[in-house]
Amino acid sequence: MRNLLTGGLGALTVAATLASSPTPARACGGFFCNNTQPVNQAAERIIFARHDDGEVTALIQIQYSGPSENFAWMLPVQGVPEVGVSSNSAFSRLQAATNPLYQLNTTIEGRCREPRRFFPAGASAPTAGPDADAGAPPVGVLDAGTVGPYDYVVIDVDASVDEPGAEAIAWLRDNGYDVDEFGADMLEVYLEQGMNLLAFRLTKDADAGSIRPVRLSFGAGLPSIPIRPTAVAATDDMGVMVWVLGPHRAIPANYRDLELNDALIDWINPNNNYNDVVTQAANEAGGQGFVTEMAGPALPLAEAIWPEGMANSFDWLRSQNWTIREGELLSELSSFRSLDGMNELLRRHVPVPPGIEEDAFYGCMDCYVSRLTRDIEGLDPTALLEDMRTEVIAPMAETAALFREIPYATRLYTTMSAHEMTMDPVFDFNADLGDVDNVHSADRVIECASGVSLSEAPYRVYLPSGEVVRGVGSEWPFATGDESMPATRRVRRVGTEGEGAVIDDNADRIEATILAHNATVPPPATRFGCSSTSAGANPTGLLGLLALTLFARRRSR
Repeated sequence: MRNLLTGGLGALTVAATLASSPTPARACGGFFCNNTQPVNQAAERIIFARHDDGEVTALIQIQYSGPSENFAWMLPVQGVPEVGVSSNSAFSRLQAATNPLYQLNTTIEGRCREPRRFFPAGASAPTAGPDADAGAPPVGVLDAGTVGPYDYVVIDVDASVDEPGAEAIAWLRDNGYDVDEFGADMLEVYLEQGMNLLAFRLTKDADAGSIRPVRLSFGAGLPSIPIRPTAVAATDDMGVMVWVLGPHRAIPANYRDLELNDALIDWINPNNNYNDVVTQAANEAGGQGFVTEMAGPALPLAEAIWPEGMANSFDWLRSQNWTIREGELLSELSSFRSLDGMNELLRRHVPVPPGIEEDAFYGCMDCYVSRLTRDIEGLDPTALLEDMRTEVIAPMAETAALFREIPYATRLYTTMSAHEMTMDPVFDFNADLGDVDNVHSADRVIECASGVSLSEAPYRVYLPSGEVVRGVGSEWPFATGDESMPATRRVRRVGTEGEGAVIDDNADRIEATILAHNATVPPPATRFGCSSTSAGANPTGLLGLLALTLFARRRSR
């Protein structure tokens, strides 16, 4: 039996495995479940925060659908991280604040045949405690406990045994973790490096709806995702969205930096294909590249996650005396009902009044406020608010605090399939790279003529990259899968200094494809066989189209 480690978690640090570079602080990982209840791991969403002292905090959102008794989640870690819970609400608000936004500003030249019924608007892209007393001899328990809706355990496995991955799986199964033997071989590389395994399961009273992100505090190192175990339950083209907080803009140190081709985005309906464009771009990089969707100061995102107004509202609630005002208190809590943990908290603290069905009551407590009095047995406002502070409010405030403490935030996104998960992404920082705005704007001019309806009129769109794309009606002319139109404008290898080295430049190929397409879109007069057009209708021929595009490119340079 290996010796068990005890003592303060905060004193443990990440052990170095590479003498020439910081050790990646590992987070995230793979789902394991029995074959009859496959896990739906639709996306990985992670927040990494690298503090001034080099230590790393990771917040990891867990996606799961299935029976709560089949839930198990496991990841390799260095040392023994400090374990806590975070909030799905924090992730939702952060994603909304940093989603790519593609705005199409539209003007109309000339007069079309029918009244204007076009309403231009921008659109957002989707972004696109166990039993620790026993174990097989090669397995030791380093830490175990309960946090939020989870039981968890940290185990170490003797890497000298023939099959350390199988030993770990067997121990976890024997101790009530519903993990599958499939994928044990993927753990070998981590266990052989001396890493430990952190496993979660839901507590007896928790259901799948109570799953929350986990918060892990590591020692010093670089943020890294051990993506290889994730291949066990990954869907095809699974999204991986990462926010990295640090002193400067974050870079994918061992993956490629992908600059998307503006012309492949459907600017008229960007929700239609943004994720497809990212997937094609990642595939063009062999499944090992990230798009930098946003990079800039972190402080504004703290307010998006946990607004000062909500913090003040909760402080006011705690300052009041709610004796004989319990119904009023519950009404005030309605603005917090969407936060993680609130439903469980209210079910625990607020008894159901006589004559009301439980589900009806907790589904609409405001509907029954008039029937709640000070005589409700077991309702203790002080205890309710204190539990709310620790279980609901603190995870939101702590997440926002990371964005106040650390100056710079970078959002990176990619998609991967299982066969592409062969190398763990590591993130470093580069002070020479500039900000990346998540808001993108293009200008569209609809070319009207007397014989053309607005829905049939041709248009030209001036892209941020400088190209001009022509099209007709509400259709975008390019789609993913067309071999002549790549999804990446440039692919770079980026280090900790400088702008990086361009290893694939598709700008000329993109320009040639656009020019060839534009030549096939006649101006409105030619398209409808008219001999004249309204003033300002821009009846250009092929040479004019070529000149227009080239002019726009020169202007952008």
